[in-house]
Amino acid sequence: MLRRRGVALVGTLGLAGALVTVIPAMAEESAAPRSAAGPQWTACPKDVVVPPTVQLPVQCAKVPVPLDYDDPDGTQIEIMVSRIASTKPEKRRGVLMFNPGGPGGTGLDQPAFLVSKGLPTGVTDAYDLIGMDTRGVGHSTPVSCGFTADDAYWANIPPYAPDDAAVTRQAEIAEDVAERCAANDTEGRLRHLSTANMARDLDRIRAALGEEKASFYGASYGSALGAAYASMFPATTDRVVLDSIVGDTHLDRAGLRRFALGMEQTFPDFAKWAAARHESYGLGRTPQQVRRTYLTLAERLDENPAPDGMTGPLFRQVTFGSLYNEIQYANLARLWQTYLNPGEAPQAKAAAAPNPQDNALTVFLAVTCNDVEWPEDVDTYRRAVAQDRKRFPLFGAASANITPCAFWTHDPAGPPVAVNDRGPRNVLILQNRHDPVTPLAGGKLLREKFDKRSRLVTVDGSGHGVYVLGGNACALNVTTSYLVDGAMPAGDRNCRRG
Repeated sequence: MLRRRGVALVGTLGLAGALVTVIPAMAEESAAPRSAAGPQWTACPKDVVVPPTVQLPVQCAKVPVPLDYDDPDGTQIEIMVSRIASTKPEKRRGVLMFNPGGPGGTGLDQPAFLVSKGLPTGVTDAYDLIGMDTRGVGHSTPVSCGFTADDAYWANIPPYAPDDAAVTRQAEIAEDVAERCAANDTEGRLRHLSTANMARDLDRIRAALGEEKASFYGASYGSALGAAYASMFPATTDRVVLDSIVGDTHLDRAGLRRFALGMEQTFPDFAKWAAARHESYGLGRTPQQVRRTYLTLAERLDENPAPDGMTGPLFRQVTFGSLYNEIQYANLARLWQTYLNPGEAPQAKAAAAPNPQDNALTVFLAVTCNDVEWPEDVDTYRRAVAQDRKRFPLFGAASANITPCAFWTHDPAGPPVAVNDRGPRNVLILQNRHDPVTPLAGGKLLREKFDKRSRLVTVDGSGHGVYVLGGNACALNVTTSYLVDGAMPAGDRNCRRG
């Protein structure tokens, strides 16, 4: 997800090497006929944020979908969607659906958020902008594992494990979480949270809106959802833009371990920035010295957590999350300063503790654990942590650590969606060269899987997110031209910084 949600990083993506056979998916037929009546649009709930600079009206409605697509006439759940309607009927092409990532974050406010950040008027004229809370999230029949503020489980990314004993401790926490999620799933909804079912929901929403086709923009995990949507419904997807790429139609264990690669590739950008400002922040006169400062602080906090509760794993997690966007560098440098002199570290405050978000954490676990199977043997994770601690010293022992998916008790509703390279050439892939959570390797992987259906735009930029939020003129122009005019690049593109 492109908007940071605090220390817990619930907006970031996760999962395991292919222990389940991926059955090639045939394209699915449309999940529902076009709706004649359409959704009933009303005012959105008060917690749907509309920035004051957005002058376009935002409305919300609910769309019913099956809980279980194998029983389409059975239990129904509701998906809440938002809309910023085009005010130029002569220019309107259709609908553009959005997903900001997660899985687990709200997307009802994403259209207004992107408009407030400068989404071009050509796009707002051409499309009704459709946001949504995906199934299980927020206003869409939410689910809960019952997480509380004092839980030991506080983030979607496992904590950094400095040794084997730390993996063992995390395994105990992860097993408890999986058992608690199962115990709280009294209505049997968790097993139906999957990327495939969310893609089916997208096609139901398209039909409910009365559209023969729908366009889609997905970022971070939203790139996986969009890849699944374009693979399952090639005949009813129009123009598809995937930004900051997971690498497949789901987040698996290999994708989670790539977080460490992403941090190694992106951290030098912060280190260079901090070294140029050594006289102000005192973190090191060279990028190499800044890197040593990071490792020294992390190891010091491993041994002696700060009075405010900052530990080595949490320090690494916060640093990782702060690499999402260069505008966060100054706050990160100031945070490091706080812990350089242990005698000046702040005292404990209740607000400093991580603040898990139950619904977001629950949906993230359900989707990532349901999409593919995880290794169940703790030794598998111990070996991976030891390997990645050496390969990627900054963060490898975190992203390779064990998650509740190793103990998940819900059987997946089906196999992961296979990327479908047969269909229209309608998938535009956007990727920064340096991205802490979805490194360039993911963009290349998805480009290879979609083959002739896709084009890759590689941006000489740093951070998580390209279109509108990344600030790159070339990528902005290429993407807007595709969405508005259908001008897909003839080949892959490289966009220089700026």
